[in-house]
Amino acid sequence: MEQKTSLLKDVVIRFSGDSGDGMQLTGTLFSETLALTGNAISTFPDYPAEIRAPQGTVAGVSGFQVHFGSATINNPGDKCDLLVAMNPAALKANASFLKADATVIVDGDSLTADNIAKASFATDDPISELNLADRNIIVARITTMTREALADSELDNKAKTKCKNMFALGICLYLTDRSTAHAHDYINNKFGKKNPAVAQANNLVIEAGYNYAANNHLTHNSYAVEPAGLPKGKYRTINGNVATAWGFIAASEKSGRPLFCGSYPITPATVILEELAKHKSLGVKTVQAEDEIAGICTAVGAAYAGNFAVTTTSGPGLSLKSEALGLAVMAELPLVVVDVQRGGPSTGLPTKTEQSDLLQALYGRNGECPVPVIAASSPSDCFRYAFEASKIAMEHMTPVILLTDGFIANSSEAWAIPQMADMPTINPPIAVAGEGDFMPYKRDERNVRSWAFPGTANLEHRIGGLEKNAATGNISYDPANHAVMVATRAAKVAAVVADIPEQTVYGDNSGDLLVVGWGGTRGHLTSAVEKMREQGKSISHCHLNYLNPLPANLEQLFAGYKRIVVCELNAGQAASYLQGLFPQFSFERYNKVEGQPFTVAELVNVFNEKLN
Repeated sequence: MEQKTSLLKDVVIRFSGDSGDGMQLTGTLFSETLALTGNAISTFPDYPAEIRAPQGTVAGVSGFQVHFGSATINNPGDKCDLLVAMNPAALKANASFLKADATVIVDGDSLTADNIAKASFATDDPISELNLADRNIIVARITTMTREALADSELDNKAKTKCKNMFALGICLYLTDRSTAHAHDYINNKFGKKNPAVAQANNLVIEAGYNYAANNHLTHNSYAVEPAGLPKGKYRTINGNVATAWGFIAASEKSGRPLFCGSYPITPATVILEELAKHKSLGVKTVQAEDEIAGICTAVGAAYAGNFAVTTTSGPGLSLKSEALGLAVMAELPLVVVDVQRGGPSTGLPTKTEQSDLLQALYGRNGECPVPVIAASSPSDCFRYAFEASKIAMEHMTPVILLTDGFIANSSEAWAIPQMADMPTINPPIAVAGEGDFMPYKRDERNVRSWAFPGTANLEHRIGGLEKNAATGNISYDPANHAVMVATRAAKVAAVVADIPEQTVYGDNSGDLLVVGWGGTRGHLTSAVEKMREQGKSISHCHLNYLNPLPANLEQLFAGYKRIVVCELNAGQAASYLQGLFPQFSFERYNKVEGQPFTVAELVNVFNEKLN
């Protein structure tokens, strides 16, 4: 067959199978290969909460979607051009995400009566039942061909079968005209020394999949995408959790304060703690505490001792940390609390994304207990906002809450590695011993007190959760003093506004419709607004990262638009917050609480309705 390669601007590919089929690793290796060849990428791992979900069922399907292109990629894509389905359940779970001309590669060995029944099909023909006959369906006996490729391997049949995800990877590398080199390097580095038989088997299967695609003339399904014209620099793929950890490490270096992280493992935040634990050589200290309360208490103690302290968690853990967070507010110690939001309430949807912790972050403590709140918007800018949260915490002597979410925490994109010399210095107000009595709560013009380290002569002072005298720091129950301290702590947080940039918009500074979002929804919102502006629609996008305090020019910005719609993955928390602060405006709402990110298509439909 004559080769017919489609030169495309962007392509979406989804790998899907049982949670034990290795789809996350397959997707990761594939996306890293794309990044190494210069494509812009955005990924979306989607997996069940169970460590080993029911095999063969739709509930147990694990997926990894990658959107890559020759220009900026803002989101992982709505629907896929190519689906690799390792079983009938994966086919069923993803049928609605296929484009009209999509290609589907399904493991023919999985199309057994037992597997079809587990996936709850009504008939014995999944393709027809899902109305997929008009798609380009390729039924490849992936499991059988994997075993045949490993006929001479010393591995047992179970271990051989586990390599089938590498067969699928080989097919996709061929279809996208990409080299297998990076996949081989990864396999060799991971298994080469400690288990060479496993390394050899996986390497053989990658090539078997690649050769299968070539020998069966699948070239007419090739998806060729030119490299993106990214600015010069060193790039790597990075997910939000790793980027957050590295942002903290950078802040530690630029502040000169050693980094301490005290945390309790919780999905989907655990990787931040794991990543920080790898960097003892950079002076990072980590403690895996016995629970969420102990995690933040160790961090508060570390901050008192002069460390730059962080603690990481998700929504359930943030509620448990609230009392100790109040202690850090009262003691006025620098601390960053990371909340990687997930579906709730309670245990909720541990592996699914949501933005439902905003009001908890803003108000979820007893008493008048204000803290700055910042939200990251993409995997790579988790680095930036982790650094920004750290800078605010140390320079303003206050706890800061950094909100990310399960979507950007686990997703990946290309990231230009910054030069440390180009990053701003962080200047904590460290107390210096002098003559006379030390006043621990003496403040500068921003209402910031100094950071006095224990064990320093002439800097002895009291600290704790009881109210302080406004000057000496001694315990005080005086009503007037308490009123002064409440107002002072609020004024200190409000003063942070001087250190945050003015709000900008994508689009025009006035018009018919302003789309407001915050946090990890930025990519989908930007793509939807961009598509509509290309059609000549009067629409702009305002995306908030600094949530308390809000940017100083926000009221002026809102005044330029006829209608404002706030889009968020909750029941309307930011809209309620903004409505209370700016009652002169009417904030319309578009909300989604399905544990999944927005799609560009649904947003375009919503915005068109509001413009008509």
